[in-house]
Amino acid sequence: MTFQTSENLKTKISYMSDRLLPKLVVAPTFVSTIVFVYSFILWTAWISFTKSRLLPRYKLEGLIQYIKLFTNDRWWVASKNLFVFGSLFIIICIITGLLLAIFLDQKIRIEGALRTIFLYPMALSFIVTGTVWKWILNPSIGIAKLMHDMGFLSFHFDWLVNSDMAIYTVVIAGVWQSSGFVMALFLAGLRGIDDSIIKAAQIDGASLPRIYLKIIIPSLRPVFFSALMILCHIAIKSFDLIVALTGGGPGYSSDVPATFMYSFAFTRGRLGLGAASSMVMFGAVLAILIPYLYSELRSRDNE
Repeated sequence: MTFQTSENLKTKISYMSDRLLPKLVVAPTFVSTIVFVYSFILWTAWISFTKSRLLPRYKLEGLIQYIKLFTNDRWWVASKNLFVFGSLFIIICIITGLLLAIFLDQKIRIEGALRTIFLYPMALSFIVTGTVWKWILNPSIGIAKLMHDMGFLSFHFDWLVNSDMAIYTVVIAGVWQSSGFVMALFLAGLRGIDDSIIKAAQIDGASLPRIYLKIIIPSLRPVFFSALMILCHIAIKSFDLIVALTGGGPGYSSDVPATFMYSFAFTRGRLGLGAASSMVMFGAVLAILIPYLYSELRSRDNE
């Protein structure tokens, strides 16, 4: 009787430990996420409806900060820059990544070395990327000076200090860093396609370019969608790359919503306006993530 009781007790303890231990392990992360992520999102949303300036105020004042935001010329410059940067960044990254993946899919000898080289920029932070490209594009010490030293005195490349072209330097640096990651996504998709389909198309006399255009690339639609969602998220949250490369300048000609929010919330003492801009950015991120998550859940249900 005593033996059975001890065995039952051990079974209950083992059962409780199996159920409670995973919850205890996850609990600190769960609590930290609730406190330091979601609670601050709610706090920011509340502040965006107040007249907070240098210090937060908690008296609700309606949509006054959002009205100020959408009547601020600098905000519209930042929004336009985000559209320009995001569009070019996403399109060029997808095209470059796809072409690099197709190139590596030809089973060349030095594929491993090239894959490492193409993926290496993704291992760097955007701060490092921005700083390096700031040196490269600087008219005094970068490409322009190198070309002048080589005798090409008529060569000029002053995009970094040109208010009309500064945002395009951000595109260059962003594409350099992220296209290798997109390549990895497409390469994984290409390696997942059944070889028998390609061999059947070759037997029917289809050329390799036609096989890619008509069979392989259309089969990569889930990869295209994933790459699009990830790149959109990177573009909307772009901050450190622009701060390191252009600082939002000249003036505020290369501002994006993220740098606009930081500038007004932390350097201009207009916390309410900065909170309003961050909530607009948050809404834009949700507009991207919700369709992506819906698509993923729907595809799993279909499977």
